[in-house]
Amino acid sequence: MKIQRCKGMRDLSPTEMEAFRRVEGICHDCCAAWGYREVRTPTIEYLYLFTSAGTLTPGRLGKVYSFLDWDGWSGERVVLRPDGTIPVARYYTENFPGGGLARLFYATSVFVFEEDAAKTRERWQCGAELIGPGSALADAELISLALEALARLGLDKVELQLSHAGLIKALLAKLGLNPEEQARMFDEILDGNTETLARASRKSPDLENVLVPLLSLKGQSPGFLRNQRAVLARSSPDVLPCVDSFLDTVSRLDDLGIKYQINVASGAGFEYYTGIIFQMFIGREKVGGGGRYDALIPSMGGGDVPASGFALYTDRLVK
Repeated sequence: MKIQRCKGMRDLSPTEMEAFRRVEGICHDCCAAWGYREVRTPTIEYLYLFTSAGTLTPGRLGKVYSFLDWDGWSGERVVLRPDGTIPVARYYTENFPGGGLARLFYATSVFVFEEDAAKTRERWQCGAELIGPGSALADAELISLALEALARLGLDKVELQLSHAGLIKALLAKLGLNPEEQARMFDEILDGNTETLARASRKSPDLENVLVPLLSLKGQSPGFLRNQRAVLARSSPDVLPCVDSFLDTVSRLDDLGIKYQINVASGAGFEYYTGIIFQMFIGREKVGGGGRYDALIPSMGGGDVPASGFALYTDRLVK
């Protein structure tokens, strides 16, 4: 029998490792210069860490590698780490019992089962988490850091796309859906189904005139978002806090001269996101992403601690 590597896994040649280490080194230097400190979390974590409320979407949970950690009498189901942020949040909860500010970064691999063995099942990423601040300034810091690292890698044609998880949830709540339907549609949007929210809005004629323009909003258009705020102030005032949060972040980016595109209906990401969602593309390939997750650490018993973070996809940056 011919010996082969596992399906979906890859070897890295010496030449590829040089490129790999360059990406990691630049990310390390950028994060350290911004005051972030490196951490490393285990490859194996308990499954319940990722199944608790507000962690991974059902679609992502269906792709985890899980098995029973058997001790002879009983066992706990564990997984190969499917995400980089959740273990860091767990680390913070265990090691910062008093809460407080933490700037942490990491270089790690995550494991995602793909039925198509041609797709990579072990994926490397460099990420940063800013834990403690709950402000738009913190979100702008992370976006600036991510873009700086990409620029240091010589990648200057990066498209930054913005959405807002809180706004998506607020819009879903206005459609008259029950909680289960809202949760299912939110998961579909985060898994990349960009038509879900637009399709659902057509079932509510009173809201369609407001929702459709907002959902079709694309481009660097904070002015249009402000105009929509005025409309929502009359028809859906309960949505305004999410719109204001979104506006606060894009205003910070404007002050920094950072170009972006707003695309509310394209909120691909993780279920634990509660605020801004940002994605970075080079051409049609996504090379990084992140967002705000203010409910994640509280769900782990870590206190009322807001946080946000991002990851850059090392495998895609070494091509």
